[in-house]
Amino acid sequence: MTQLSSETMPNSSRSAKAFTWVKENLFATPAHSLTTILVLWLLLFLLPPVIEWFFVQANFTASDGQQCHQSQGACWSFIQHKYRLILFGVYPFDEQWRPFLVTLLLIGLIVYTAIPKAWNKTIIPIWIVVLAIAWLLMRGGFFSLSYIETARWGGLPITLILSIFGILIATPLGVLLALGRRSEMPLIRSLSIAYIEIVRGVPFISLLFMASVMVPLFFPEGVSIDKLLRAQIAVIIYVSAYIAEVVRGGLQSIPKGQFEGAASLGLNYWQTMRLIILPQALKVAIPPLVSIFISIFKDTSLVVIIGIYDLTLSAKVALADPVWQGFSIEAYVFIGLIYFIFCYAMSRYSRFLETRAELGKQH
Repeated sequence: MTQLSSETMPNSSRSAKAFTWVKENLFATPAHSLTTILVLWLLLFLLPPVIEWFFVQANFTASDGQQCHQSQGACWSFIQHKYRLILFGVYPFDEQWRPFLVTLLLIGLIVYTAIPKAWNKTIIPIWIVVLAIAWLLMRGGFFSLSYIETARWGGLPITLILSIFGILIATPLGVLLALGRRSEMPLIRSLSIAYIEIVRGVPFISLLFMASVMVPLFFPEGVSIDKLLRAQIAVIIYVSAYIAEVVRGGLQSIPKGQFEGAASLGLNYWQTMRLIILPQALKVAIPPLVSIFISIFKDTSLVVIIGIYDLTLSAKVALADPVWQGFSIEAYVFIGLIYFIFCYAMSRYSRFLETRAELGKQH
């Protein structure tokens, strides 16, 4: 009898904890109870048809769109037949192992960088080597790899390249702009303020059009600037202005005593910023910085307006096939899932960094 009660005690304890959690979080007040009931009702109303369309009546084996149109659910056969076109755009079919390998390299590099043990002096050379390898693989033109012009690059590698290079270059530029905006030199401060306010005052689409149309005008006749490079310049200009404002907010949160303490130690301006002020300011700025990174990762889809084959345009090309027309929902659900996975991963990593920073303060 004693043994039975000791075995059942953990189950009853867990049930009591679960009941307490439900009561405190879902039915704590009349307003909470009403909201919980409404949400449950909406889920019961919406989930069954969604599940039925996504899975129960979905077609996973159709060989063409005509067979899919005969079913009442989603046509996931479209993704099975077109995923390579969506992921890699119009990159030559027989050479698509190259963008696939580049995608794995870039994702692996990001994951490796996210590990705190990797934060040492070797991280910068590793980034330079991996990014150079990724660029050479995509471009080709050496050994037995055929040369592939950037106009044929597309899909997920383009999204990753624009995002990674944009963040890597825009972050230090944004930090310098934030310092310039707080500078005691009027000319530097005025130029920094003008840059930040002008860029933040225009839509990203406008910058893309300007980079696509106006940048070539600054070069001699006969000198052409790659379209992808022009889009990358627009991304860097746009992101750096927003990063500058976030970093400036972090700098303003640092007490004046930190600056005075650094001055008492005999540190000059750049030593003070590098060793004392910026590390603290960037810790404060982690959540908004990650929000900017997530935003720019999604905003790279706007490069479609200047004819670059990102995930969105690649999906449109796949939908243009007469055999597979009419399955845009499935295509956008697929690319939406890709965006969600990357953005959710960045969000979770941001929370990890915040927790790590809080633990560092406690110790």
